[in-house]
Amino acid sequence: MANNISYPCTIMLFFIVFYLINSSNAMPSFNVQRYGARGDGRTDATEPFLTAWSLACESRARAMVYIPRGTYLVRNLVFWGPCKNIITFKIDGTLVAPENYWSIGSSGYWILFAKVNRISVYGGILDARGAGYWSCRKKGGHCPQGARSISFSWCDNVLLSGLTSLNSQNIHVTVHHSSNVRIQNIRIRAPSGSPNTDGIIVQASSGVTISGGVIGTGDDCIALNPGSKNIWIERLNCGPGHGISIGSLGEYANEEGVQNITVTSSIFTKTQNGVRIKSWGRPSNGFVRNVQFRNLVMRNVENPLIIDQNYCPSRKGCPNQSSGVKISGVTYANIKGTSATPVAMKLDCSGSNHCTGITLKNINLKYMRRSSASYCKNAHGRASGVMIPRNCM
Repeated sequence: MANNISYPCTIMLFFIVFYLINSSNAMPSFNVQRYGARGDGRTDATEPFLTAWSLACESRARAMVYIPRGTYLVRNLVFWGPCKNIITFKIDGTLVAPENYWSIGSSGYWILFAKVNRISVYGGILDARGAGYWSCRKKGGHCPQGARSISFSWCDNVLLSGLTSLNSQNIHVTVHHSSNVRIQNIRIRAPSGSPNTDGIIVQASSGVTISGGVIGTGDDCIALNPGSKNIWIERLNCGPGHGISIGSLGEYANEEGVQNITVTSSIFTKTQNGVRIKSWGRPSNGFVRNVQFRNLVMRNVENPLIIDQNYCPSRKGCPNQSSGVKISGVTYANIKGTSATPVAMKLDCSGSNHCTGITLKNINLKYMRRSSASYCKNAHGRASGVMIPRNCM
């Protein structure tokens, strides 16, 4: 009789111990609904989000901020670090901005992670509802500066995975003064006519990987600004938009350079540009070096390959000087497809600082099923393999 009683007691004791051990090791989860957030799309959830973040950031154990399914109305969110341990920010719902664009537009940021190390942001949808702001901009009215949808400033060891960003007032994603950042499987969408809605902008940052995703917007799909180095971009579908750009550079006389950039295995569809390097025509100590554009497909792209060292998009008040930005060591390899204009390759380099070390290899870009044309000015380098258009250096 005693043996029959001891066996189930032993099993029960085992499960109790197992539960206690795993409970002690479980990641603390701070659900925004626990602090008053309602996923009805109408109730302001800003303070519950900030409360959940504050508690997670103070946790000595790895912690999660969790946003369950639902639609959450939030104003400006600034998530400050440093935190005491690794943070996971898991979004299963949708975050929407207030309809009044002044609510977030005057600060420059909608959602900002600042001085946070070891942060992973997963999933979710951000809808900044930027249409009203774009309308104000187009009418030339009195408008705020506009908000970037999600930004990482002075952050290290960042993962942004599976996010969808819709209708940003301004830039969708910014990475600024950060390092070791991975952005993967991202979806960005805004109308082609929406002003300055760049997909991703990187500046003064190193060790950034952008892997997989679809970006269609009203400005650059990706822009790499001064101080960008050791950047890897792959498996991206870009369009509509202005393509992938290095720059604009040379806006200031003293600025950091851009170096060690790779853009590979990506497709551009009906974009204004494919891969572009752009600098203003004025003195500067900036530079671009060690850049690889390879294994790319252009589908009806207006300017598939372009270096523009006389950049001045408005064509008003242009500096009309010689660009001081030095461009060297740029490779274009295994690039094919179609150009929407007769000139598929335009290398318009500075008169005082010629482009050097340009390598062209296996370029096949057609215009209306015929060979396209090329234009070169102050560009020096070598070509090999198939060359359509012809090498003009």
